[in-house]
Amino acid sequence: MTSLQLARTALNACVILLSTLIHVPLLLLFAAFKLVAPGVAAKRFFTRILMRLAESWIAVNSWLINHLTPTRIDIDPLPKLQSHGWYLVISNHQSWVDIPVLQMVFNKRVPMLKFFLKQQLIWVPLLGLAWWALDFPFMRRHTHAVLKKHPHLKGKDVEATRKACAKFRYTPVSVMNFVEGTRFTPEKHARRASPYQHLLPPKAGGVGFVLQTMGELMHEMLDVSIVYPSGRPTMLDLIAGRIPTVRVHVVSKPIPAELCGQDYENDPAFRVRFQAWLNALWHEKDITVQRMHVENSQA
Repeated sequence: MTSLQLARTALNACVILLSTLIHVPLLLLFAAFKLVAPGVAAKRFFTRILMRLAESWIAVNSWLINHLTPTRIDIDPLPKLQSHGWYLVISNHQSWVDIPVLQMVFNKRVPMLKFFLKQQLIWVPLLGLAWWALDFPFMRRHTHAVLKKHPHLKGKDVEATRKACAKFRYTPVSVMNFVEGTRFTPEKHARRASPYQHLLPPKAGGVGFVLQTMGELMHEMLDVSIVYPSGRPTMLDLIAGRIPTVRVHVVSKPIPAELCGQDYENDPAFRVRFQAWLNALWHEKDITVQRMHVENSQA
């Protein structure tokens, strides 16, 4: 790392830490007010305050990328977006950098992105409490092996998803899902025998459960493709200014009505249809990602 990169890393880390130390206590304070507020109207009022604080936090991080790093975010023309509405957002997943990039692209253009997080992440210092304050859903995903050993846990994932989504019914939200379930690596690509050139096979369960519980609210889906022309970066690469360019492509697509409100877990025939729909989307995305790579190499 050069002396310039070291200085940039130190400066950016300080900005991130200061912003976090300012925003997280405020989030927790208003989350406490919301917790004890009497009545639905009061709780919705504090929810709006929490969303504004989160947007401010994201705006600081986006300003940092724009002004304190040389990273350029090339965004293809965005579809018409609404700041008040319900969106399903899906994306390929290559790096933790995907998250600040997505937040930068969509902040204040659509309702705040809400990610389904693993239960263990609630213990991440400061951030875990912030995610809790912002009603990010924490999930316990049970494997087939665990369900076989403890059959009473069957259906708990769907019930947890239903409870999480119930909080989203009265406040516009963008539910974000990395459909591959994990970050792309060549090793995972080979291990899963992926039929796609640039993507891992999609996992339909997360999207299926969301559409099962609140699909009737979602008026459209935003299909996001992210490409790092210089290779998959780390968060340290972003803070140090070692990412020259990020390319982002967003397509708005309707959600077929017949895929909403169905029993993804217990209806095998529907599950097959749903997976076929998602696989077709992923085939289109693979073509889009390949085109983005070709365009970048020709630029």
